[in-house]
Amino acid sequence: MYESPTAERVLVTGGSHGIGAAIVDRCRRDGYQPVILDREGDDALHCDLSDPISTAAALRRALADGPITRLVNNVGAVFPNSVADQDLAQFDAAVALNLRSALQCIRALLPGMREAGFGRIVSMSSRAALGKELRAAYAATKAGLIGLTRVVALEEGRHGITANAIGPGPIATDLFTAANPAESPKTRAIVESVPVQRMGTAEDVAHAASYLLDSRSGFVTGQTLYVCGGLTVGRADV
Repeated sequence: MYESPTAERVLVTGGSHGIGAAIVDRCRRDGYQPVILDREGDDALHCDLSDPISTAAALRRALADGPITRLVNNVGAVFPNSVADQDLAQFDAAVALNLRSALQCIRALLPGMREAGFGRIVSMSSRAALGKELRAAYAATKAGLIGLTRVVALEEGRHGITANAIGPGPIATDLFTAANPAESPKTRAIVESVPVQRMGTAEDVAHAASYLLDSRSGFVTGQTLYVCGGLTVGRADV
């Protein structure tokens, strides 16, 4: 088994806030050394993940200390809009940040994973990948992450590399709660629609990521784990 100290590093994109920060915290508690790529944050390698040149430079800095065999493609933005009103420039921006950056990070880390004979790739999709109104660009890119995950799983499994996606449902991040007060009718309606009758937390998602990053999860690949309190039951394929 590969035992280089660099094997315990994990690259997390968008790891300075929200779900990404919870994943970084969980990775530290699990004994990994997080390497954060983000536009801000005291512990991050600063870059614009929507820009391939900026992303490439940050990846070179991250890999200067050796290979990284765990990756969480977490960065993303919603870009809310209907199909009829979707601006093409905004759609391209969604593809660049939500999808292209994931492919770029995977390609950068793959050589080290192959050499190690080990890799864990977790990409943050969304329940919106199943379809959601006013999420034209977001749903398309998050569904694209699921497709990319499946291809990587098929192509790289022989090298000991797994690739899985997580599809969060409604998660009470700071951004969400600022826009949706707990006692508002809209928020209550969301909670009442969830079978477990509560909002998810960033820690719920981080716990799922922890399982998929674990060296013992090597027989699970190409899957999408919906962390949604049961909200996708009856909506996703069995």
